[in-house]
This record gives sequence, C-alpha cells and structure tokens, in this order.
Amino acid sequence: MAPPPQPKPKARPRAAPEVAVPVPAAEANPDSLPPEPAAIEPTPEAVAAGPPAPSAIDVPATAAPEAVADVPAKTLPPRVDLVYTAFLGTRGFMIGQAVYRFEHAANEYRISTVGEARGLAALFLRGQGKVESRGTITANGLQPLEFSVERGSPEKRETALFDWETGIVTLHEQKTAALELPTFDPLALMWQYYFSPPKDDEVSFSLATTRRVARYTLKREGPERIVWGQGEVDTERWHRRSEDGKTDAYIWLAPSLHFVPVKLRVSNTDRGTLEALLDSIRVDEPLAQQ
Repeated sequence: MAPPPQPKPKARPRAAPEVAVPVPAAEANPDSLPPEPAAIEPTPEAVAAGPPAPSAIDVPATAAPEAVADVPAKTLPPRVDLVYTAFLGTRGFMIGQAVYRFEHAANEYRISTVGEARGLAALFLRGQGKVESRGTITANGLQPLEFSVERGSPEKRETALFDWETGIVTLHEQKTAALELPTFDPLALMWQYYFSPPKDDEVSFSLATTRRVARYTLKREGPERIVWGQGEVDTERWHRRSEDGKTDAYIWLAPSLHFVPVKLRVSNTDRGTLEALLDSIRVDEPLAQQ
C-alpha cells in the first residue's frame, strides 16, 4: 500500500535564527551533543536555587540571521536538572519522581528524562518510558528537531521528526502534520519560557507528541505564592480548559527562577487529577560553586 500523501502547509514556517550559547571549551562539541552522563548525585554545594540569570535578549521574530550576531548570548550551565515529585490528586498520593535534564553544546540542546519518569510523564503522555527532545536554541527560544518516547523497551520507540524547511512533522507510523510557528514538544515547552518569557496574558502554540499535533492557548490568571522543595516562591498561574470543558490544565511559572514550571496540574485524566511539584534544581557542581 502506498504511503498517504503528505499534507501541504498553508504557509511554510522558517527556522528561527540560531543563537550560540557559550559553554566551557571542555563541554563544547560542534559535531554532536555529549553522551548521556550518569545521573547526578550532587553535594549540598551543587544544589542551586535556580539556574544563572540569562543575559538580556530581544530579537524580533522577523530579524535577519545576520542581525543576531550582535545580540548577547544567553548564559546557561552545560547541564541543569529539574527534579519533580508527582502526585495523584492535589498533593495527595505520591506516585513517583521525575528528573528532566537540559544539556546543550553550541546552539544544540537535548532534554531527557533521567531514571523513571512515571509521574510527570503521565501529565503529557500515555504509558511510561524514556522521553527525549533534541533541537536548536534560537533567538525565539527552543525549536525541536526530534521528540522521542521509548515505551518500556527500545523496540517500542516512537518519534516525531520536525522538518522546518518543508513545514512538515512526521509522527509515529509515518503519519504527517503541518507545522505552524511556534510548535513545541512537551519537554521543549517546559524550558521555552526560560529563553523567551511570556509577554502577554495569553499565549498560543502547537504541541506535538509522537502521535498528534494540537493547538493550545494558555491564559495568565494572576500571581500565586507556591511552597516548593526549597521554600516559597512567587509564581504566575496559567490555565487552559479543553474545548469540551472537561479537562483543566494549570502551570505555575516562577519569574525569579527564570520562568521554569514550579507546579503542573491536569484534572480529569484517565487516572484522575495529576499534579507535579518542583522539588529541586541542580546544576553542574563546578558552576554551582562559582
């Protein structure tokens, strides 16, 4: 049977200009990202309250690539872990812990789960397993190139491949969908606002998993003080309600932690209400001691 014809997008999205993120010479690898490191067992000095503040950057979406060279690059440790505890219900029954690791070399990034990711992965995906996002760091944030989910074994690996030149994303079983700007995968979305904080009270984007692409709109509802693993922190609460009105999703972003998600909640899933709370942020020990 011949493969189904690929849909033609209404307008071809263009890849955003890339931004080189400086890393120590020992960490940089222009050809590929570093191999998967062992899980971090940090000393107390290696536990940070948040990643270092990025340099200011404000590049219009239509900026020409040559104009980006004059923009200060963001400063980011070569490796940062976000450690979450997941609950069934609102801080009810703990169902697991998930570590999401952000690594980068030059303008390439990789976000991956470290160890089991049962709890937080269930907020976005059905099933369990390794989840990974690879892509480029651009003037407008993160632009994924590959998103993969390994559901229990390498033989059950699914991918979404993003072709920004043709405006097509290829999903599991060779299904295709048109790309719209911006489009993220679940892991890239977790880090996007570190690089490009939301400026308006409403943000819209497409979210691609390995099996579907859907359009979402989040609305900023107001400030809320959250207790997390390191104490209390001021956050902005964002909300989305599904089109059928049955499911509510909330995300709490902390401006003082460079807009990383401190808490996430999804209601009325197959397992009821799922919630994840940030427990700690860990960075490379040499950088944490500087």
